[in-house]
Amino acid sequence: MCLGVPAKIQRIEPGLMPMATVTMAGQERRICLAYTPEVAVGDFVLVQNGFSHSTLSPEEAAEALHTMQSHGLIEKDESCA
Repeated sequence: MCLGVPAKIQRIEPGLMPMATVTMAGQERRICLAYTPEVAVGDFVLVQNGFSHSTLSPEEAAEALHTMQSHGLIEKDESCA
C-alpha cells in the first residue's frame, strides 16, 4: 500500500508535462502535475509516487499531517507550510 503525503506547491514549470517544486515532510521535491494541472502556487496537493493526485484545502493538509505525525510516520517538526 502506498501513502500519499500532503505538499505545498512552491513553483510551477508549465509545459507538455507540467512539473512543480513542492515542500513536503520538511523537504523540497519535484513532482508531476499531470493529474492536477489546475493547481497554482500556494495550493496543497496529495503526492504519491512523484505525482500530485488531488488538491487539498489547507485544513485537510494540516489534518493529514497531524495524523501522520501522531502515528510516527513523519517527524513532529516537519510540515508542508
